[in-house]
Amino acid sequence: MKHTAFTREHEALGAKMVPFAGFYMPVQYEGLNVEHETVRKAVGVFDVSHMGEFWVKGPKALDLLQWVTSNDASKLTDGKIQYSCFPNFEGGIVDDFLVYRIDAETFLLVVNAANIDKDWAWINSQNKMGAELYNASDEISQLAVQGPLALKAMQKLTEEPITDMEYYTFKKLTFAGVKDVILSITGYTGSGGCEIYFANEDAPTIWKAVFEAGREFGIKPVGLGARDTLRLEMGFCLYGNDINDTTSPIAAGLGWITKFTDEKDFINKAALLQQKQEGVSHKLVGFEMIDRGIPRQHYEILNEEGQVIGEVTSGTQSPSLKKAIGMGYVEKAYSKAGTPIFIKIRDKHLKAEVVKLPFYKG
Repeated sequence: MKHTAFTREHEALGAKMVPFAGFYMPVQYEGLNVEHETVRKAVGVFDVSHMGEFWVKGPKALDLLQWVTSNDASKLTDGKIQYSCFPNFEGGIVDDFLVYRIDAETFLLVVNAANIDKDWAWINSQNKMGAELYNASDEISQLAVQGPLALKAMQKLTEEPITDMEYYTFKKLTFAGVKDVILSITGYTGSGGCEIYFANEDAPTIWKAVFEAGREFGIKPVGLGARDTLRLEMGFCLYGNDINDTTSPIAAGLGWITKFTDEKDFINKAALLQQKQEGVSHKLVGFEMIDRGIPRQHYEILNEEGQVIGEVTSGTQSPSLKKAIGMGYVEKAYSKAGTPIFIKIRDKHLKAEVVKLPFYKG
């Protein structure tokens, strides 16, 4: 079991620690609902140091990225970030991740913790161009400081203006006296904030500074439990739940990060283009429960006649909306907002309705 640079801090704060993606991680501190509300109304801090970081460098860096990723990395400029995925040759997704462009020959990929080894093997197997690759996952720590007051609090720790940074941009700056920190605005909660990347040895300094800066704003540590409810309220996909090696990016509603241009050839392009043109049999949808019951991953989704039309991929009781919500793949005929569906929970067919994402409008 791997530990992050903050394990001692979590334990000292009384966090409930669990194994997650090969790491020993905090699932909650005070309680999921309290932590969820902290992020929606003030500022919360997630330890996301378990995420993976790969450097892709050199004159062939962009060529490799264009081949292995679904999005068009040539559109990136210095200081910009792109959400993308690695398509596989079978029509599924190896992983979803972020691409940071430092300069024309230097890119940082931030990948999911559970997929670090798989992604590293994958990108190396596709590197016929000879791009320089370096896996820095064990050397970098990351905090996600999220919430409407997050940037106001973090501004106290840097002279560089950050409160007006655009979504999906980043800056390299001196933060809490530490040089060359990467501060980005991507978010996985829908409540604003930033992510901070730094060397493991600077973790104690930055942790202390972040919590001191945020004290007047009601800052609290937040666990992975609330991270999941926050992202689900936004309809964001979680790898291993809503997308995986067998799910198509087109079916998952990720057509917007799958760019079919003449200039870009990428893995499985022809098959995915065919899906886009001809349509897919199943689509990922959001739904709200009408009857009382909480949908969970792998629960069957039924039509009014009781026939199986799909499967739940994520579900929870939404702390913000005070109702049960979920996502799942359903047959295309049942994918329109307003369509009644049923979730099979303990042999009962409980009514739900397909809704437009996100669930939480802020």
